[in-house]
Amino acid sequence: MAAIQLSKKVMGRIKGNIFWAFAYNAALIPVAAGVLYLSFGIMFRPELAALAMAASSVTVVSLSLLLKRYIPEAKKGST
Repeated sequence: MAAIQLSKKVMGRIKGNIFWAFAYNAALIPVAAGVLYLSFGIMFRPELAALAMAASSVTVVSLSLLLKRYIPEAKKGST
């Protein structure tokens, strides 16, 4: 039972990470490419775009590492 609870938590985290990574990339890749430059004058320097991409990766990894603290309900009752 604990393995099933853990697998559901992992799948939920995977889906959440995919959603946030997609949303983040969908918002910032056009900005980094200069799509908003002509209308609003908004554009990332390449260094800032790389930093933003690294921050996205660090966020996804950090959220995944939080699973190490997860204790399934079935395991809590057995100890």
